[in-house]
Order: sequence, then C-alpha cells, then structure tokens
Amino acid sequence: MENKMLLKTCCEQMQIPLTDQMADQFMVYMSVMLEWNKKMNLTSITEEREVVLKHFADSLSLVPYLTISENTKIIDVGTGAGFPGLPVKIACPQVSVTLLDSVQKKIGFLEEAISAMGLGEIACVHSRAEDGGQNPLFREQFDYCVSRAVANLTVLSEYCLPFVKVGGALAALKGPDAIGEIAEAEGALAKLGGKVREIIDVTIPFTELSHKLVFIEKVSSTPKEYPRKAGKISKNPLK
Repeated sequence: MENKMLLKTCCEQMQIPLTDQMADQFMVYMSVMLEWNKKMNLTSITEEREVVLKHFADSLSLVPYLTISENTKIIDVGTGAGFPGLPVKIACPQVSVTLLDSVQKKIGFLEEAISAMGLGEIACVHSRAEDGGQNPLFREQFDYCVSRAVANLTVLSEYCLPFVKVGGALAALKGPDAIGEIAEAEGALAKLGGKVREIIDVTIPFTELSHKLVFIEKVSSTPKEYPRKAGKISKNPLK
C-alpha cells in the first residue's frame, strides 16, 4: 500500500476524517523531515512506511478525543520534529497551534516544513518549557497541551500544566507504564492544579503499537512558583 493510501486507511480505522489535501501535506512533511534528517537528528525512524505509522498515525491517535472548535488553542511542549502537534494541526486546520522546543535547529526545520505545507495559524517558539511556562504570553493560555515521549508524568506535568488554562487539559501519549506514572504523579498534580480525567487505550492500525492516552484536567490555577527553574524539575521531581 503506498504511503498516502496507508495513512488515509489508518485514519479511517481510527475515525479521523482526512482529506486528500491533508494526506498530501503529510507527504510533504515526510519529505522535508527526511531531507533535514540527513544533516541533523530529527528521527531515528527513516523508513517511509514506519514514519507514516509510528509518527503520523501515532500522533493523530489523539484527534478523536480532543474537543475542537475554531477558538481552540493547542501547544505542543518539547515538540522536536513536530510530534504530536503538527499532525494534529494538519488534521484540524481550524485550531491555532504553538510548537515549542528548546533546540533552535528544530525550530528552523519546523518553519520550513510548515511553509512547504502552506499551513497558517501555527507558531514555532524557541524556548525551554520552564521559561515558556512563566511567560505571560503563554501561561494558562491554552485549551490543550499535547505531548509525546518527553518525560515521565510527574516531570511532564510541571513542564506542561502551567500552559493550560483552567478547564483545559494536558493530553499525553504514554507507554505501558502509564498507570504507575499516574500513581507517582498524584502529589505533583495536586500542587500544579491538575487531576486525571481519563485514560484511554489506543492502538495504531497495521502495527503492534498501543499506548495510553492520559488526559489531565486543569482544575485550578498553577501556583506562580511552578514551573521551577531549569534543571530542578527533573533533578527534584515534585512529590
């Protein structure tokens, strides 16, 4: 099955409406990413079929569980090569997306990919999560913070929840250890204004991949002292 058809079939099975134009944008995304990957480390997955399944379809598995409107604002913290925020943006063009990463070269790649795909209402921000979470432009401004494979849930929550407005949610793609991570993160979530809302089991068609999608609702404002300065969050996780 050719890559575009594979992606569309995957999305059909996951109940994600994907137009031909969107599928074409994904093919452009892949082409730019694999070209840039020759000169910098964006992904260890370089076989095209694997990119479609393990990056694109995997990131898109979030989409059926997001409540989306034209005013929805999403931030992807530690986006790297754009996952999962950029696939979500392609599939939900009406939302406003911010991609945040601390590596300037990755921001350069994202800007070129976005331009090549012709996407609007998307911003790339070069910043550490700890700084971005204290910046009034971003703090508690988003309906969703999305994240994939950045850190364990205790650390991730301190990076991400400061960006989420009260009533919004952190949506994290987590592996098989998610339940243990959630138990460990209880104290941190209570301090940060978060509460686990639901845990959804997701499988990716045509693969052995399965993961848990963890939604953490923002129930109260994050105290001003969080996120803490760089280095403290991972060295001394909240309890």
